[in-house]
Amino acid sequence: MKNEPVFPWKEAAALMGLTATPLSAQSLTTGYSNTLGLGAAGGIILLLLAWANRLRRQLRGQPQAAAVSHGPPAVSRKEGAEPKLGEEQQFLRALLDHASDYIYFKGRDSRFRRCSRAQCKRFGVTEQEIVGKTDFDFFDEAHARPAFDDEQEVIRTGQPISGKVETEVMKNGDVLWALTAKWPLRNEQGEIIGTFGISKDITALKQAEAKLEEVHKQLVDASRVAGMAEVATTVLHNVGNVLNSVNVSASLMADKVRNSKAANLGKAAALLQAHAADLPAFFADDPKGRQLPGYLASLAEYLAAEQNEIRQELSSLCANIEHIKEIVAMQQAYAKLSGVLELLPVAGLVEDALRLNAGAVERHHVEVIREFSPVPPVVVDKHKVLQILVNLIRNAKYALDDRGHHDKRMILGIGPGGPGMVKISVIDNGVGIAPENLTRIFGHGFTTRKGGHGFGLHSGALAAKQLGGSLTCQSDGPGKGATFTLELPVPPPPAS
Repeated sequence: MKNEPVFPWKEAAALMGLTATPLSAQSLTTGYSNTLGLGAAGGIILLLLAWANRLRRQLRGQPQAAAVSHGPPAVSRKEGAEPKLGEEQQFLRALLDHASDYIYFKGRDSRFRRCSRAQCKRFGVTEQEIVGKTDFDFFDEAHARPAFDDEQEVIRTGQPISGKVETEVMKNGDVLWALTAKWPLRNEQGEIIGTFGISKDITALKQAEAKLEEVHKQLVDASRVAGMAEVATTVLHNVGNVLNSVNVSASLMADKVRNSKAANLGKAAALLQAHAADLPAFFADDPKGRQLPGYLASLAEYLAAEQNEIRQELSSLCANIEHIKEIVAMQQAYAKLSGVLELLPVAGLVEDALRLNAGAVERHHVEVIREFSPVPPVVVDKHKVLQILVNLIRNAKYALDDRGHHDKRMILGIGPGGPGMVKISVIDNGVGIAPENLTRIFGHGFTTRKGGHGFGLHSGALAAKQLGGSLTCQSDGPGKGATFTLELPVPPPPAS
């Protein structure tokens, strides 16, 4: 038992250029994998080579720790050494016959001297036929030349090459990716007489990486298209909200023009022209003439009031059109620049949003209650905030309509929020929201309203996040109304 070979862990560690503590098969094969990049199977191969190296040294009677990193040297035969030499050759033969990786030994001229069965099978030659050939006999120049140069560099410097990824193109056009390691091969005197190495086929891994990269590119492209679609949907939704107010203003102006009494002014003018020759008598004696001055005064007062109403509607119409322009301009610059930040009073933002919805709110007889507490101004992109608030007020109006009662009440609140925040609340006593929908209400495409698209709250939540705030919802259930709260950050006070 004393003469049986003990596995040479220290020699194996030295052969791999590692310090394995504790010295074991697991630590060495793992160290091999981490250092050379060929995996645990490669580590086992190096362990077997180290064992063969130790057996040779025992046969020669040399110290075990000497120059084990020199690789498999030539064996000097001694009397009685044949049995152990045969065992060593059996180990090496098993290694070369059954290893799936490509193992080879070459001379100083980079010609093959010995190869594993897998290497010969890959080249389509026998173990005898491969002896004396070079990489130039099997690979194209693009791979054979750099491989030859690497081997000559190892021979010249004595430094191994580890973990190199190579694209190997065969002369028949087949392409293989390999992870390669090469070491100097030395004789008993420590002189470099060639090289030996291991190549691991990683073609499947590289193909998987290429496939993964292609799938990733497709996902990026799909995400970009989806993002563009979402931006376009947001634009249409926000513009659609404002267009409703534009439509209300246009309809009111059309009704006023259609029903205007301005045409009566022409009738009065025609009456005056008919009596142009006797106007004094017409005003004094004709009953129509006596009523005409008072009628003209009333008509003038009516037309002045009508003009003022039309002017107000025109102002609202112009404001809405300007808001549409800002929405489109902001989305056009979405990918390049953020919106312009302004220091704005919170109450002014709420009033602007309410003004943009004024026509719909008045037409549906919604009572608006303002509960404004003093809060500091905020630094925000005005039109992003308006998009959020216009949508919240519009949604509240729909919720009130859907409930179908006459007591339609909307509360607009302003007050302190969380630390460093102010909050704007839009509260309605409408149809409310079911508990299971509270977690879904801000999802893209989700809506509980017939004819809704589910884009407004989703885009509003994203816009609030971009502003450094948040958009939340609370409801006690169906028929109990809902509260939407927009929180916006307050700029820190200037340093004293």
